[in-house]
Amino acid sequence: MTVKKDIWVFAYGSLMWRPGFDYLESRKVTLEGYHRDLCILSYVFRGRPQVPGLVLGLNPGGTCLGVAFRVAGAQVTDVMDYLYEREMIHEVYEPKWVKAMDETGEVLETYTFVSIADHPQYAGHFEPDTKVDHVLQGVGQMGRSLEYLENTCRHIRALGIVDEGLESILRAAQAKEMQKTD
Repeated sequence: MTVKKDIWVFAYGSLMWRPGFDYLESRKVTLEGYHRDLCILSYVFRGRPQVPGLVLGLNPGGTCLGVAFRVAGAQVTDVMDYLYEREMIHEVYEPKWVKAMDETGEVLETYTFVSIADHPQYAGHFEPDTKVDHVLQGVGQMGRSLEYLENTCRHIRALGIVDEGLESILRAAQAKEMQKTD
């Protein structure tokens, strides 16, 4: 029997606050060459095909602060299967190994999911107002797209991460939501 070695999983969205798997440790890390973006139309978890919500993806360029989870070698197959099932429903992401650096300067080889820009569900080209509308309209199996964005922003703030792009979409969505109730 071959014993697998531990792996690291890079999280940049809901995986940070709801990984859904056991891990040995977590570290705040920086991923160079990618940035977090509300760029994926959600047809299942935060929307439906007729009324899609919006969720996060990793796009090329910039920097993304996130969390790396170390998975025990004995759990690697189960965790990889779980992540594939969770993230690859519509194959809008490309599973990829990328290097992330922790706060001590150690470079970790991490497994993550990167947006596919030519996928029909890719929304990285949407204007901010259109993103706000999709955040407000999306309701799926896991709840509202707005709730997803609020949870993500709250959790990344707790980690000391500032993501002004997400925060501005959240502020605009919350303001528009308040206008609907007035």
